[in-house]
Amino acid sequence: IIVIYSTALILIFMYALAQLNLLFNYLGATKSSSQEEKFDLSNPDQVPFVTIQLPVYNEMYVMERLLDNIVKLEYPSHKLEIQVLDDSTDESIETTSEQIKRLQDKGFNIQHIRRENRTGFKAGALKEGLTVAKGEYIAIFDADFLPKSDWLKRTIPYFKNDKIGVVQTRWGHINRDYSVLTRVQAFALDAHFTLEQVGRNTKGHFINFNGTAGIWRKECIIDAGNWEGDTLTEDLDLSYRAQMRGWKFTYLEDVESPAELPITMSALKSQQHRWMKGGAECFIKMRGKLLTHPGVRFSDRVHGMAHLFNSS
Repeated sequence: IIVIYSTALILIFMYALAQLNLLFNYLGATKSSSQEEKFDLSNPDQVPFVTIQLPVYNEMYVMERLLDNIVKLEYPSHKLEIQVLDDSTDESIETTSEQIKRLQDKGFNIQHIRRENRTGFKAGALKEGLTVAKGEYIAIFDADFLPKSDWLKRTIPYFKNDKIGVVQTRWGHINRDYSVLTRVQAFALDAHFTLEQVGRNTKGHFINFNGTAGIWRKECIIDAGNWEGDTLTEDLDLSYRAQMRGWKFTYLEDVESPAELPITMSALKSQQHRWMKGGAECFIKMRGKLLTHPGVRFSDRVHGMAHLFNSS
């Protein structure tokens, strides 16, 4: 018992040291705007084509709000398409189809993409949408996210650097003050989106695309092996495969993407179960590659292992 207990304490202590290092990285991070060269979106020749993917499943109560918000994004209409990747099985299919038809009649380039089966779940939907996506860059939003109208203008310019594979933005919380439960969730997520994401990114350690509120370079997705549905956290899986291929990720702490937090314990437990199980699955899948893949710095391996082993 003493050996098991001592081993557990040592693991926790080592993890705490890794977090402490991220805290120092965060405190030492430069808060000024990046001086990297960016696309000048006022120049039509520098405006790339963007595809927005909206993977949804039985989102009856938020679909209208989601679509009404997405079409407000400020971006040249001839360089933008929207894919509603709808795997729903309930009555929302019909209402979503009707709303999409209304938006199409108003001139929006939006498609309703349905699959015959849900193979691969969200990863499968994203992968299928990618086969017909026209965009060089793929923005992804879950159904409860409401990006501000200037979101694309503040994120797309960073892809001028052809080594950047992903631009991730910080999650905001629409219903932060709804209850004690939502305030606790907001506190925990804020720690991840400040301390951890900034702490890792500022030193070039591996970070993860958070499944939503970010943009992928299409070439990066394909080069890293495309979406795979063998874990519950396909976003974490693809993120590590892409970074081990040499792609760089950019995290924008000052660009917020508001979303709703789960308001019931049952919904929170379901969400956390997916995240924790998916993280453990990614650890099992990626641990060997992370430790042996050539070209990965020792510090990246250490922080990567701590990151992937967290949920375990």
